[in-house]
Amino acid sequence: MAKISINIKQGTLLKDETPQKDIIVGIDLGTTNSLVAYINSESGTAMAVKDEGGSNKLVPSIVHFHTEKEEIVVGNDAKEYLVAQPENTIYSVKRLMGKSFNDLKGHSEYFGYQVIDDDTESLAKIRVNDRFYTPIELSSLILKQLKYRVEKALNQTVTKAVITVPAYFNDAQRQATRDAGKLAGLEVLRIVNEPTAASLAYGIGLKQGEEKTIAVYDLGGGTFDISILSIDNGIFEVLSTNGDTFLGGDDFDRAIVDYWAAENEMDVAALKLNKQWMQTLRLQAEKAKMHLSKHEDFETTEGYMTLKLSRSKFEELVQPLVDRTLENCKRALADANLKIEAIDEVVLVGGSTRVPLVKQAVGEFFGRTPHDDLNPDEVVALGAAVQADILAGNQKDMLLIDITPLSLGIETMGGLMDVIIPRNSKLPIKAGRQYTTQKDGQSGMRITVYQGERDLVSDNRKLGEFSLKGIPAMPAGLPKVEITFILDADGITRVRAKELRSGVEQSIEVKPSYGLSEEEMSQMLLDSIQNAQSDMQARSLQEALNEANSMISSVENFVEKNGELLTEVEIQGTVERVNALKESLDSRNKDIIHQHIEALNDFTRPFAERVMDQAIAVAMKGKKI
Repeated sequence: MAKISINIKQGTLLKDETPQKDIIVGIDLGTTNSLVAYINSESGTAMAVKDEGGSNKLVPSIVHFHTEKEEIVVGNDAKEYLVAQPENTIYSVKRLMGKSFNDLKGHSEYFGYQVIDDDTESLAKIRVNDRFYTPIELSSLILKQLKYRVEKALNQTVTKAVITVPAYFNDAQRQATRDAGKLAGLEVLRIVNEPTAASLAYGIGLKQGEEKTIAVYDLGGGTFDISILSIDNGIFEVLSTNGDTFLGGDDFDRAIVDYWAAENEMDVAALKLNKQWMQTLRLQAEKAKMHLSKHEDFETTEGYMTLKLSRSKFEELVQPLVDRTLENCKRALADANLKIEAIDEVVLVGGSTRVPLVKQAVGEFFGRTPHDDLNPDEVVALGAAVQADILAGNQKDMLLIDITPLSLGIETMGGLMDVIIPRNSKLPIKAGRQYTTQKDGQSGMRITVYQGERDLVSDNRKLGEFSLKGIPAMPAGLPKVEITFILDADGITRVRAKELRSGVEQSIEVKPSYGLSEEEMSQMLLDSIQNAQSDMQARSLQEALNEANSMISSVENFVEKNGELLTEVEIQGTVERVNALKESLDSRNKDIIHQHIEALNDFTRPFAERVMDQAIAVAMKGKKI
């Protein structure tokens, strides 16, 4: 069978008569900084790509929307606007990947930009002027910058990548990372856990016959991970992972800001509202943290204030955060059923491990000097490049496990494809997700299985369908239907739907790759990359329509049931905003729809909370807690 290559620039499929080796790059999509690396064909070593000036390998994970010039800037150029225009400058977007606003409660005020509170479990959105962006779209802009950088350095088009994520990332966060890669014009061959990449960068696990148990302590800008890995003859197995997706160097900075606020008797509530001043303090805190890694004292003047911090005070402030990481380490060891003595190597990853207190604490906890020879900011990207080299077939001693060639999922509301098993997942695999009903008393659900990379099922390949019947009559949203995909080593998929409250179950068996040639699969991949932008727009619009219709239904039901508890002004204002939202649906513009959703949500939230409090007070009358 002939090999097929994809020419992204020309949008054509080329038969590989004179084979040109694909460059597969490794990307560390970080919270604070991102990097791209590749294996140098002459030296065989992993190299992080520098900027065009040849001075900087790090690309700050920052996106700025320049309103006057109507352009988007990424990286160091965007960093300059963090203080001047914080509301239009997005940072730490990795913390938002796959998250709903409810996941972010207690943290949103520390972002200089507006994270939309739509009071739902839907994925978080960021408002910039009158446009609404998803973390996927924002991350894709960072990935595009990395793609541009490596293509300039190599003078060659790059279309394939390995992207790393924290081992702690869940399915939604991993899928969001894949989607961001696709939107950036990259075929994401593998999502690799960051600790595995770090191990590969140090050459651990590359030697034949090597057997080791290692701990990878990864403290980055926004996330912390501790992973215990077993390595046996080139096969990596994650024994346990633990960590915190909201613990990192950003929190060190936040501790300093809170300390300075207290020392200078600042009004914390007012400080949180003043985004520009908050960003100024945050950047000074970051400088202080870095300075104190090599010096004993930090002092600077900002406006009318003198900001001081000693290393001993800094260590006192962050000690609780470091202790939290060590608690995660204890849990990871317990989950792996191992004692500290079983750990052969400890690897430090992430810029925050430069803090002397962190190095000391980790060394004392594990009872051994950790590896920190490689630049902790680069080590994950370098390891991703090694993994990419393995996928390219240049590391013959490493095990490559069979993978599924195309994504598998089901159709959801509005004809959207909801991926349950992503392309390139290792076989065998079992994955599932929970869904619910859309109507009161709904007794059945149609499950339609699709294969492909496009966002709309109409652009993908239908594999089969079946009905789950006999769901007990319940209000919409109450039934819990778990859809499980079980894909065996032969590529046979069994899809099972089970209503968890009643135990009602139904299943179907399909063969995903049946009837598809390698050329057809390549064409499907090419189509997904070429149409990524329009697919994302179509998905975003449909999701906005779904959200709007759901909110209209909920608000109308609420007013109907609780009308006597509302004032005439509240009822009239709600009706006006509901009608405006209904009219906005005809615009087919997701940003306009989101503006009206936000307006309705902001107007109804105060009296909805009041009615809820009244209902609770009535229900609890005469009872003691």
